[in-house]
Amino acid sequence: MAFGNCSMASIMPDRTVNSHGAEDTSDTEEDRISDADFGPSKLGTKQYWEDAYQKELETFKDIGDVGEIWFGEESMRRVLRWMEKGKIPKNASILDIGTGNGAFLVELANHGFRNLTGIDYSPASVELARNVLQAEGLLDVSVKEVDFLNCQGALKGFDVCIDKGTFDAVSLNPDHTVDHRKLYVQALRDALTADGLFSITSCNWTKDQLLEQFSEGFEFVEELPTPTFQFGGKTGSSVAALIFRRA
Repeated sequence: MAFGNCSMASIMPDRTVNSHGAEDTSDTEEDRISDADFGPSKLGTKQYWEDAYQKELETFKDIGDVGEIWFGEESMRRVLRWMEKGKIPKNASILDIGTGNGAFLVELANHGFRNLTGIDYSPASVELARNVLQAEGLLDVSVKEVDFLNCQGALKGFDVCIDKGTFDAVSLNPDHTVDHRKLYVQALRDALTADGLFSITSCNWTKDQLLEQFSEGFEFVEELPTPTFQFGGKTGSSVAALIFRRA
């Protein structure tokens, strides 16, 4: 799954903001997660994404438009720069969690990565991604209809897992959001190799909150640079992009 344009205020209004309107990135008590941090949203439901990708699938078949790219193209370039800097092998096994329209799989393949898998729980997303990849002549990329929270260990052996917005959507599910976040973390550990790497981009979570969410079973590696803004002498960011390693 993937969102189009990330609007922090419209998706999660509770993110910590200081009195001048800039995000406060300090590790304060307000940064700590409570069950009330995320109100229910249609963005956290499977039906929302199935409807959205069904429309994008029809549009792609009509005019060849792949649809929205969550966080924009720069979000993909940011992760690709990290992969190149970190010398991730071109034959590394890579999982795109919530692949949406498969746009990131296309970019990864175009940068020479050969062992790619995309998953999504939306059948329309899977069909769209397969159509996009086929149109690009990328017939060796695997796209599967899988619910990451209920894959029961079926996903294993990945060197790198990538998430751009899926954990955000999981956090907005109207039902059992805390349990779902725990299932996500466990599924991620199951999917990665012993020293596997995890790249997450989020506009719902601050850096400190993500560090807390993935504190068990993962070690923090680095924060990727994202656009920042300044207001009233404070610096903030509407996007967090972090790298973790399976511990």
